[in-house]
Amino acid sequence: VYLTDRDDSVCLTYTLDGKPLQVLGTRGQHSDTGCERPGELVPRSAGPFNYPTEMVPSPSGDLYVTDGYRNARVHRFTAAGRLIASWGQPGKTEPNQFHLPHSLIAGDDGNIYVCDRENNRIQVFAADGQYLTMWTDMRRPLDISMDRDGLFCISEGGVSGLSPRISLMDKRGQVVARWDSLSAHGSWVDAHGDIYLALGTRERVDKYVLQN
Repeated sequence: VYLTDRDDSVCLTYTLDGKPLQVLGTRGQHSDTGCERPGELVPRSAGPFNYPTEMVPSPSGDLYVTDGYRNARVHRFTAAGRLIASWGQPGKTEPNQFHLPHSLIAGDDGNIYVCDRENNRIQVFAADGQYLTMWTDMRRPLDISMDRDGLFCISEGGVSGLSPRISLMDKRGQVVARWDSLSAHGSWVDAHGDIYLALGTRERVDKYVLQN
């Protein structure tokens, strides 16, 4: 199990029965980005961590972290916790610029898909951080996961009067299915293809069942 403790700026790994395995970072020590209010565009990016948002494993075993609430970076670690590389700068328009990288997933193709939330886009990188492309038809993408067929499930928070929604997209960024939903801060797809939405403000989880 891979977790981020936002306010303490650490990333945690546990066994499935809850035994702690690893801590990345030092509790309560935040990197110097010049940002004090989570969600604002940071003055500068920095190393790990300042209110990290998500950590995921990759097919290679390396760990990737979006460091987003008070930073503007993605970090790559070995499975043992050694920092390999970091990338990203604060910004609103150019590739490799982030305004609150909120979630990410390492695809089965080895690429890294990052929800650049406040820029309303998903940026795609190679495993080493090389920029590849971006998907811009997004409404504040909050979370991204992958189903058994290799499709991405993306929960979007809505923007500029447009409703929140769920998008299913392929690796080229093409929309396979899309529907309006309540705003889901977190989402996941299980092995059966069913989708779970974490509705934080409503304190509940909604489930969508795959229909054949």
